[in-house]
Amino acid sequence: MGYWELPEGTGCVEKTWITTKLATAIGLVGSAYHLVAFQPDSALAALQRATNASVTMASLGAIFGMATCLSAQAREAPEDPLNYFIGGCASGIFLGARIIGDGVKYLIRPFVSSPQCRHRYHGLPGTGHAGLLH
Repeated sequence: MGYWELPEGTGCVEKTWITTKLATAIGLVGSAYHLVAFQPDSALAALQRATNASVTMASLGAIFGMATCLSAQAREAPEDPLNYFIGGCASGIFLGARIIGDGVKYLIRPFVSSPQCRHRYHGLPGTGHAGLLH
């Protein structure tokens, strides 16, 4: 069954599975082009690059599919294009966090360094003695 054959706001698991498969295929094709254009030094490096791109794309597809379907259900507006915007924003947040990586901790530093939060983060990996992220 295809994505558009299911009514909007229903079959979230099936729709998520379809978008995940499609995004994984796109990730594999994109990583193949990337490996041809920028040849790695070893087979292991090639496998790591292909896996990284494919898993990232699969995650984006899953997040998009689930967020789109759940927003259609929650908003009780299944035909509204805003649902796809919400799904795109949700997957974009993941992609931004994935690309920025360690930079995300600098965005949350003011929140976890407040006196109210300091005791919760004390002693966790990546935190200092004062509970601040380094």
